[in-house]
Amino acid sequence: MDANFNPDKQHTLGSAISISGTGLHTGSKVDMTLKPANPGFGFQFQRVDMPGQPVIKADCDLVTDTSRGTTLEDNGAKVSTVEHILAALVGMGVDNCLIELNGPEIPIMDGSSAPFVEIIEKAGVLEQDAAKQWYFIDQNISHYDEKKRVEMTALPATDYKITTLIDFNSPVLGTQHAGLKHMSEFKSEISSCRTFVFLHELEMLLEHNLIKGGDINNAIVVVDKPVTEDEMERLAKAFGRKKMEVKSEGYLNNLELRFPNEPARHKLLDVVGDLALIGYPIKAHIIANRPGHSTNVDFARVIKQYIKKNKQLKNIPVYDPNQPPVYSLQQIEKTLPHRHPFLLVDKIIELSDKQIVGVKNVTFDEWFFKGHFPNNPVMPGVLQVEALAQCGGILAINAMPPGEYDTYFIKIDSVKFKQKVVPGDTMILKMELLSPIRRGICEMRGTVYVGNKVATEGDLMAQLVKRG
Repeated sequence: MDANFNPDKQHTLGSAISISGTGLHTGSKVDMTLKPANPGFGFQFQRVDMPGQPVIKADCDLVTDTSRGTTLEDNGAKVSTVEHILAALVGMGVDNCLIELNGPEIPIMDGSSAPFVEIIEKAGVLEQDAAKQWYFIDQNISHYDEKKRVEMTALPATDYKITTLIDFNSPVLGTQHAGLKHMSEFKSEISSCRTFVFLHELEMLLEHNLIKGGDINNAIVVVDKPVTEDEMERLAKAFGRKKMEVKSEGYLNNLELRFPNEPARHKLLDVVGDLALIGYPIKAHIIANRPGHSTNVDFARVIKQYIKKNKQLKNIPVYDPNQPPVYSLQQIEKTLPHRHPFLLVDKIIELSDKQIVGVKNVTFDEWFFKGHFPNNPVMPGVLQVEALAQCGGILAINAMPPGEYDTYFIKIDSVKFKQKVVPGDTMILKMELLSPIRRGICEMRGTVYVGNKVATEGDLMAQLVKRG
C-alpha cells in the first residue's frame, strides 16, 4: 500500500489480470483471472468452466470443508483453497474483486500469497468513490475449540492487527509466534510465507492420492521423526527427484526458510484469508492460539453474527431525556394541525433533511386504553402508524420551502407489528426519506422502537399540500 492509500475508501483493481498454476489437491491446471468490481461487491468467485458460470460469494456461511484448506460451495459449484488469494486481496487493501476460475481450486503456486500479491501490484489498486464502513469490535469476543485446543479472541482496537501463536508439540517447530501490527506490512512480512506440512501427513496424503498437484516446492516439509532410506526414496520418486534428505534442523532439503518463524507467519496469512469470509472489514486485535482453517471459519461466523446483531443496534436512535429536544410540544403544534387527544408525538429529538426521530411516552391514562383491551391495555397498531405519520409530516414540511403545508398520507405499505406497545413504554419514532421529495410526494420508511427492539415498521407515502 502506498503512502496515499486511503483506508476509509473502498478499493478495487486497476485492471483485470491473470495467473495460471496447478491445484494442489486436484492436480489440474487452473487459470485464474482477477477482475475489478463495483463498490459493495466484496469478493466473489466464478466458475467459468461450468454451465451457467455459477458465482460463489466469499462468505463463511458457504464453507463446506476445511480439512485441507478452505472450500466454498454454492449454486451447485465449489472452489477450494481460497485462503491464500483472499489473504493477498485483503493484504493489498482490495475490497471488491471478481475471481474467475476454470477449475475447482485456486492454484497453489509456491504455497504462499506472494505470487498473487505480485499480480495485484501489476494490475494496480484503484480507489473507488465509496466510503469503506469499518466495523469496530467493541467488546472481547472469544471462541474456544476444546477438541482441537484452539483459542481465538478478538479484542477492541483502533486498527486491524493479528497475533498468531503455534505449538504443535514438535521438536522442530517448537513454539512460534508472529504478529502483524498493520495491514500495510502484509506484503513484506507475511505474503511470502509458505504453507507447511509434517512428513507423516505428507505420506498419508500421497498414499491416499490427495495431493495430485504435488510439487515439493509447494510447502515446507517438517520432519520431526526418524525417516528410513526407503521412505526417502519413495518421496523422491513421488516428487520426481533423484535424491531427498533431511536437513539438520528438521526440514526436507527442498527449500530454505524465508523467515525463522515462517510456519507461524503462514498461519497468520491463513487467518487473514479465512477472516475475509466475515464479509465485513473489521477493526480489532485478533489473537489466534494454534489456529487452523476450521476454527478460523468458526470464528469468522461468530464475528459475523456479532456484527449483524450490532449493525441493527447501530441504527437504533438513542434517547437521552437530559438533552433538550429539537422541537418541543409547543413547536410541534405550530407545525402540525393535530391537537390533543390526537397529537401522538411528545417531542422531536433529531431532525435532518433526510431523517427525523420523535418520542411518544405511552401512559396508562391514554384515551384509547379505555376501549382497547382495558384489562390488558395494548396500544392499537394503527395509532403507532399514525404517530410515525405525524413525525413524517414534520420531516416533510421541514424539507419544503417556507409556507404552511399539511401532509396527507396516500399509501401505507409493508407494515409489520413485531411487538406490542403497552403503558410505561417509550416509543422512539424514526422516519427516513427513501427518495427526494418530488411534486409534493414524499416516500418514507418508518420504524417504532421500544428500547432496542423494533415494535412496528412500514413504508409510508404522503402528499404535501399548501394551505390555501
